[in-house]
Amino acid sequence: MGQTVIEKIISRNLGREVKPGDIVTVNVDRVMIHDIFIPFVAEKFEEMGFQKLWDPDKVVLIYDHLVPASQVDDTRHFRVGNAFAAKYGMKNVHRSDGICHQLMTEALYVKPGDIVFGTDSHTTTYGCVGAFSSGIGYTEMASILGTGTMWIKVPETIRVIVEGELPSNVTSKDVILRLIGDLRADGATYQSLEFCGDTVERMTIASRMTMANMAIEAGAKCALFTPDEKTAEYCQIRLTDQDRSLTGDADASYVRTIHYRAEDLVPVLACPSQVDNIHPVREYEGSAIDQVFIGSCTNGRLEDLQTAASILKGKKVAPFVKLIVTPASRKIYTQALQDGTLAVLAEAGAIITHPGCGLCCGRAGGILSDGERVVATNNRNFLGRMGTSKVEIFLASPATAAACAVTGKITVPEPV
Repeated sequence: MGQTVIEKIISRNLGREVKPGDIVTVNVDRVMIHDIFIPFVAEKFEEMGFQKLWDPDKVVLIYDHLVPASQVDDTRHFRVGNAFAAKYGMKNVHRSDGICHQLMTEALYVKPGDIVFGTDSHTTTYGCVGAFSSGIGYTEMASILGTGTMWIKVPETIRVIVEGELPSNVTSKDVILRLIGDLRADGATYQSLEFCGDTVERMTIASRMTMANMAIEAGAKCALFTPDEKTAEYCQIRLTDQDRSLTGDADASYVRTIHYRAEDLVPVLACPSQVDNIHPVREYEGSAIDQVFIGSCTNGRLEDLQTAASILKGKKVAPFVKLIVTPASRKIYTQALQDGTLAVLAEAGAIITHPGCGLCCGRAGGILSDGERVVATNNRNFLGRMGTSKVEIFLASPATAAACAVTGKITVPEPV
């Protein structure tokens, strides 16, 4: 019997074959802790009686949700994090360099076949390079810091095949939203989503990141893409035979297979207030909006900003509408500055912020009030996520978001 990608990764880690449902203890290759959770991880680590980290070089601490501090208690998280890093010899600390999920691959912490855990549900993002990555709580993280191991149940796999040429106004964000709408919010609970097909093969790593990032919104334990030459270039490695073998076998056992023809897909929205409430943009076309947000760990990458700039070039943000743009990392900010993307956005009237989580987690800048409506490129539209519980949040691709910013209402992006 053949194996799925997740089965191969775990088998490689353990040195023996596994099957779905097996309870195993894996050796962890890397962990990520962000600023919100570091005080709780530190407290639990010392409560457990550990005296040292299993490997300080494999631990990454990233300040991204709370920068710059918007509440008085935020600074406590920085003080605790700095003290913990100093005490235990952690050198991989990022202070305002960008969003954790962007940095983990961009800064080359994650490679194909790795097993990675992070204190954030969207840790599934690193599957874009063929790594098994998943979010955990602070107690589990404290245990890993002391032991270097973690127990898991080997997930079943849903295979998602996308074939054909995407329409020019449809992006990977539309693909993953469509899938979440079809699976529903609990349709892939504790399962692996394995993406394949010639449409997926043509996607950039950034586009794959968007899809892996949002897999958790269907309940998935992880999302995986087969490493290829794009992966090798992005990760600055040469793929090994083992890396190349991280593809589902023809005789592997899948709990379900979902097949999409790319040509049939259209721009869609996740409508208030659930991520699986998916509708074509055209169904809401003409609805007035108050704000647009382009950024987050889902869609704050260079290609996303460039897409928005191509739509906004020579135009202005609609009167009384705010457009907030947040690059996912300092590197992306610099690249967008150097190639003129930020200039185009600024000339159109965008508010460009420092790299970080910002509005996505409702912390720093841009929250809305009762009755306001926002079109955003992030990953969740739950009640109260971006302001009061009476804010309407529509999730969309950068192309749709930029088109809405120009018109001041929900708008289908023009085909390029």
